[in-house]
Amino acid sequence: MKTIMDEISQLVAEAFAGAGYDEKYGKVTLSNRPDLCEYQCNGAMAAAREYKKAPIMIAGDVAAALEGSEVFEEVDAAAPGFLNLKVKASFLTEYLNRMSSADRFGLEMPDVKKKTVIDYGGPNVAKPLHVGHLRSAIIGEAVKRICRYMGDEVIGDIHLGDWGLQMGLIMTEVRHRNPGLPYFDEDYKGEYPEEAPFTLSELEEIYPSASARSKEDEAYKDEAMNDTYMLQMGDRGRTALWKHIMNVSIPDLKRNYEKLNVSFDLWKGESDAKPYIAGMVQKMKDGGFAYESEGALVVDIREDSDTKEMPPCMILKSDGAALYTTTDLATIAGRRKEIDPDRMLYIADKRQEMHFTQVFRCAKKTGVVREETDLEFLGFGTMNGKDGKPFKTREGGVMRLETLLKDINEEMFKKIRDNHEVDEDEARETASMVALAAVKYGDLSNQATKDYIFDIDKFTSFEGNTGPYILYTIVRIKSILNKYKEAGNSIDGVKLNTEVNPTEKTLMLELVRFNQVVASAYSDLAPHKICAYIYDTANAFNSFYHENRILNEEDKDRQKGWIALLKLTKELLETGIDLLGFEAPEKM
Repeated sequence: MKTIMDEISQLVAEAFAGAGYDEKYGKVTLSNRPDLCEYQCNGAMAAAREYKKAPIMIAGDVAAALEGSEVFEEVDAAAPGFLNLKVKASFLTEYLNRMSSADRFGLEMPDVKKKTVIDYGGPNVAKPLHVGHLRSAIIGEAVKRICRYMGDEVIGDIHLGDWGLQMGLIMTEVRHRNPGLPYFDEDYKGEYPEEAPFTLSELEEIYPSASARSKEDEAYKDEAMNDTYMLQMGDRGRTALWKHIMNVSIPDLKRNYEKLNVSFDLWKGESDAKPYIAGMVQKMKDGGFAYESEGALVVDIREDSDTKEMPPCMILKSDGAALYTTTDLATIAGRRKEIDPDRMLYIADKRQEMHFTQVFRCAKKTGVVREETDLEFLGFGTMNGKDGKPFKTREGGVMRLETLLKDINEEMFKKIRDNHEVDEDEARETASMVALAAVKYGDLSNQATKDYIFDIDKFTSFEGNTGPYILYTIVRIKSILNKYKEAGNSIDGVKLNTEVNPTEKTLMLELVRFNQVVASAYSDLAPHKICAYIYDTANAFNSFYHENRILNEEDKDRQKGWIALLKLTKELLETGIDLLGFEAPEKM
């Protein structure tokens, strides 16, 4: 099913052709002057050059060709050459009825469906999730859902940081605290303990302690680097200790991501790239791509078109240890062998752009990945506090994600209890859903690449461009539909009105944009476009709601048309928030 804009553009293009002009000038857009018209076409302005004719005359010719159209209510040629268009309600009704009965509301799937791996999340094990992990998780989940809705086969991979220096730091600190543990005894031949030598809370304290000490104690840092190297070389004791770290950390990570309604198909980490490193490095050497520079192994990735200096991509350090670039390249090699995707999409802080540019160029140049495989990076901006600086706790530290969610849950719980007499358990469940919407919508309504202010007071408001406002709108529609059904009516098979009032038509004009918005959000990797759409739709619905006495309407046929409109509005809004990764409660 074509988008509403494509259908209208085709009609206008035919009118251009009928008036003796090239149909390529018939592209229609949303009006930038909604007080004058609903859609507009500026093609006459461009056609004037080719036909050496005043644009207003060309626009007039096209307007005349559209006279008597069953689609357009008004077609006006306006100086200096605009075509101002208003469509008939009957056309909107017919289009929306087709949408409501079609799979995915008639959304046209891409001709080629892509097998896509989305790399998002990226937390380090042994460390609690903090607010810095929020954007990758939220944006990645939304992009994954949008791509799946468009028909792609999508595999989400958390890509854990489980193989770098933080592992060595933890092991060094564990040894200093418990020197008698068998993991560091080279002569130990027995089975290692099944129980980890630390709890989750102890583990979360060990890493920052070790990290702080390593900055002041050079010998300690050298120990940690050696432990990291030994782990990467497959040392038996350190591998056993590493498994303990993973087994203690991952369940907590899963629990916290579950609270965000974020899920991953793969729980792989840097360590899973290890089997591919040696072979990959050897191929780079054999192919003449990798060479030594100051003891390190590097690949030159400069291109003739570069306007700035592009440093070589370092593959191995001088001591032979792997780096992030090594494991990222080996991860690509592993994904090629195990999944062979058409596309790999990485969602991370935009400050990592240089790193991914190096990795992608190296992967393509050295044949780690197929030439036709798309490697893409979606870099996101910083989440800042009201002071414009990276979001912190009141004490100035990095806030744990669990603490942030708890604080917002409590804020929403208070608001719900203050406004309604409800059961405490029900209020807490509702508060949890609304709080998640507040956090996710607050983030996703901003363009991913831009920094934004995380304002809890604003995000938890039930008014304005917020998640709670969207949910409140959906709950209001649910309430009306439930009351209509409780009165003995059915909402099945109802059709929209063909004669409509102004607020009814305004809402219909928003609903028909759904397919175009989703397709654009998919092609541009832009969840904020979904947010803008559902906000505009919610506003249009609330204007309609305040102007019409829906349940008290005496004309039952008109009322049925309104119920059909509400039903479709609810379905589109619910689909929109599902693509963003949250849902609406039954009551608020």
